[in-house]
Amino acid sequence: MLKKSLFLIDGSAIAYRSYFAFIKNPLTNSRGENTSAIFGFLRFLFMIFDNEKPDYLAVIFDPKGPTFRHQQYKEYKATRQKMPDDMRSQVPHIHEFLKALNIPTLEVEGFEADDVIGTLAKTAQKKGFESYMVTGDKDFMQLVDSGIKMYNPKRAGEEVEILDEAGVESKVGLPPAKIIDYLALMGDTSDNIPGVPGIGPKTAVDLVREFGSVESVLENAEKVSRPKIRQNLQAHREVALLSKSLVTIDTDVPLDVELESFKCREPDHELVVKLIKEFEFTSLLERFNPQNKTSEIEYKIVSSSEQLEEVVTSLKKAKFFVIDLETTERDPMRAEIVGIALSWEPGRAFYIPVQVEKNKQQNSRTIKREMFLKGEGDLFALNLTEFLKPVLEDTRIKKSAHNIKYDMLVLSRHGIEMDGVSFDTMVGSFLLYPNLRQHNLDALALEHLGFVKISTSDLIGKGKKKISFAEVPIKDIAKYACEDADITFRLHQIFEPKLTKGKLLELFQDVEMPLIYVLKDVEQTGVSLDLNFLSEMSRTMQNKLGELVETIYKEAGGEFNINSTQQLGHILFEKLQLPKKKRTKTGYSTDVKVLEDLAKIHELPRTLIEYRELTKLKSTYVDALPSLVNPETGRLHTSYNQTIAATGRLSSSDPNLQNIPIRTELGREIRRAFIPADSDYVILDADYSQVELRVMAHLSKDPVLLEAFNNNEDIHAKTASLVFQVAPEDLTQEHRRKAKEVNFGIMYGMGVFGLATRLNISNEEAREFIANYFTLYAKVKEYIDAMHAQVEEKGFVTTLLNRTRYLPEIRSKNHNIREFAKRTAVNTPIQGTAAELIKVAMINIWKKLKEKNLKTKMIMQVHDELVFEAPKAEVEEVKVLVKHEMENALALDVPIKADVGVGPNWLEAK
Repeated sequence: MLKKSLFLIDGSAIAYRSYFAFIKNPLTNSRGENTSAIFGFLRFLFMIFDNEKPDYLAVIFDPKGPTFRHQQYKEYKATRQKMPDDMRSQVPHIHEFLKALNIPTLEVEGFEADDVIGTLAKTAQKKGFESYMVTGDKDFMQLVDSGIKMYNPKRAGEEVEILDEAGVESKVGLPPAKIIDYLALMGDTSDNIPGVPGIGPKTAVDLVREFGSVESVLENAEKVSRPKIRQNLQAHREVALLSKSLVTIDTDVPLDVELESFKCREPDHELVVKLIKEFEFTSLLERFNPQNKTSEIEYKIVSSSEQLEEVVTSLKKAKFFVIDLETTERDPMRAEIVGIALSWEPGRAFYIPVQVEKNKQQNSRTIKREMFLKGEGDLFALNLTEFLKPVLEDTRIKKSAHNIKYDMLVLSRHGIEMDGVSFDTMVGSFLLYPNLRQHNLDALALEHLGFVKISTSDLIGKGKKKISFAEVPIKDIAKYACEDADITFRLHQIFEPKLTKGKLLELFQDVEMPLIYVLKDVEQTGVSLDLNFLSEMSRTMQNKLGELVETIYKEAGGEFNINSTQQLGHILFEKLQLPKKKRTKTGYSTDVKVLEDLAKIHELPRTLIEYRELTKLKSTYVDALPSLVNPETGRLHTSYNQTIAATGRLSSSDPNLQNIPIRTELGREIRRAFIPADSDYVILDADYSQVELRVMAHLSKDPVLLEAFNNNEDIHAKTASLVFQVAPEDLTQEHRRKAKEVNFGIMYGMGVFGLATRLNISNEEAREFIANYFTLYAKVKEYIDAMHAQVEEKGFVTTLLNRTRYLPEIRSKNHNIREFAKRTAVNTPIQGTAAELIKVAMINIWKKLKEKNLKTKMIMQVHDELVFEAPKAEVEEVKVLVKHEMENALALDVPIKADVGVGPNWLEAK
């Protein structure tokens, strides 16, 4: 017989968690009230009901006043910040909702929620329940036992962590019975429990394993091998015992309540709907709409040519349809299609199981793929490519998807060039909610539809037991895929009017969606690498590293593990007695800033910096890049992300080609390995010149900046001459370098201290530089002040094309966080507009190359730089085309300048 399940929810913890989950982009209603904690709490509760289907459930809150622990230790939780005012106002409404949902709550004066939950769990254990303590608080691990588990909630889109006895031991290294001792020795800064100084998680585990308990550790303190730990244990005996008392959860709280009262009951639907409408949680209404039943969802598997014809006919008639591919892996340049889900109305979707036939082309790496309907009997004779190609390639029939670039890439490798791409819900979500941590379908379904979708790991498992989508039974993957397509359709319907209302539809339709076509082609084309050059470079680097190791040993006066920061710290600060800088939890800091400071007085840190730089270059680029070359194409393929940087800048991953080193000579040499496909081609590089300064001139309307750029003056030289009060003919390179730091530093919100550090000057000199700068460029100062005022008043700033960046940090009580918001408010419109400039240029260049039937291909985008692979015969035409489109992408008050170069490799093209 199955045990009855009891879920005991730490209400205070979940309320805090819900509030801070939205801290970067708080939810507010039309009255301007913060509703993040209420919404997050409800969403979490519904996730519990949907996923776990509890038999019994209760929510336990901390009491308002002090508890027995405050009597034991007056400083208990003294360091905790008080609850934010806009969260405190939401707590009564959480109680309102719980009452309407018929969920019992409990709050006991003098005892924390931990103690009440512990008491209830132990009581339920005796009565044969399976209890789940719902909290992320590590203190609860001490209570885990037979019939008592810890249910640790994670962020939206992530799986919950359920800990039993084995799980606790695996996570901490100790059984639940020893967690109290572990916590006591370590202390807890969040609760202001002191613990024993110097004892962290690892040391605490080691001590408890060796001696068994806090008391035993204290009795055997003289046996502890590490002198400092031994001394601290002896000096802080009473503190350790107090800490043990404070971390121990009381499981004997006097309660006048019966477990039967926690039995799950039907909510008061009318009252819940009234509250949902009052707080404007429209996405939750669907849950309580009696017409919205899962029985009305129609998900079907296509298993005949007749059904397939019906689907294709419906697609042709639809205003738009959603497509969702299921594939063998996440890399679109290696993935094989397993199935295709299609949806053209909410609640209805069709899944087409796919069998791919591959044929390698003679004298070529290319593999031709054809799709056939997978199933019983003679279905393999049904060619899906022939059925689907016309409708998928028809530009008049609009398609929507979540991360549609992936689907386009995979389909292209299977012989279909999807066109009519009009909506991407991932990109739409990012434009609307740029501060959200995640824009995956799981998180968005929960956020906007109140729906917990089937997780990927439910289908294919994880870790060593993970299987391929190709191994999942058709009926299981069909439900998963149809659900994804259905959810995407519903999100499309939600996001499109929101984009219109937020004045973001033009940016979405004219820039972000067309850009997907460009990025798809750039990723698919990839870039060719000179593998022989990289191999030789690796050998040269290895020899140089060997020489550096010998030099380091000589300068250190002996051999040691160079990669051990602890051993290195000992050599630098104890053996060589160099000035101690800063410490970390594990010892002396040996980061690059520390080594740079020490390099001024000793040769060893200088050599170490060179060793680390060379090691990183070799492992991260020279040795790693060849292994990432696609065996089918013989080229390197990256992924460009439109939904990472809140400013709108593109980022690159798998691998990141935007951080190929440029600052050092050796780092730049790596670019020599990026070459054209063959000797008839060259690399063409086009790079914007001082684009962000030019954007700042446009946005600030500063007459001095505008005049300088319109007259093609050297802006850094002009700034140097006026700020340092030196005649132009007497300027040195050092003057210009410092002026460049000032120009860019001001734009990025650098203050006196930051500028003084960068230029290695006094604070007073830096203050004078900044004052002179603002005297020269008075309108820039006005622009900065205007952005500060705007973010303080409205909480957001926008770019030239209206991309919105929300900055809730401006409401923080922490001065440093507010200053971050101000700096970001100044820089975002500048950096974001520069990003829009190159995106528009990319779209226009891509279109022109296609219109002219040129063979030149765009192969990389590196922030303000575009890289092309061009036939020698097209170079002169393409140079003119690229330069013109980059310099005329957006109409600004200053000329935009792009420098174009050509060479046999990326380095020489610069």
